[in-house]
Amino acid sequence: MKTDLRLTDTNAASDSKGRTWGLEGGLFWWLVGGVGAGITVFFVFLVMLNSSLLTSFGIALVPVALCLAYIFGLRQGKPPGYDRDIFEHWTSGSGFAPEVQTTRSFRHPLLEDQQ
Repeated sequence: MKTDLRLTDTNAASDSKGRTWGLEGGLFWWLVGGVGAGITVFFVFLVMLNSSLLTSFGIALVPVALCLAYIFGLRQGKPPGYDRDIFEHWTSGSGFAPEVQTTRSFRHPLLEDQQ
């Protein structure tokens, strides 16, 4: 009995961009940028504009929240280019798709008009 097994290197690991803190690929750097921007905004409002501690902290949460919304809403677990496609759809419309009728008549076609 001859069993010839053919082993082939699939390079499956080369397709992955890795994970950091559960975030795919380079999304970790978006989070670092959001936290850095939040710290900068916090100290600008606290030191330069003499705002209260609570006001400065609340305003500093905005860049962090925006980065988290971008990461988890448009990038994490989505196909590549999903964020660009959704921004393009929001700015220029549906592209090469047929026009969608927003007002539809749900009446039976054989029903006579009673107007």
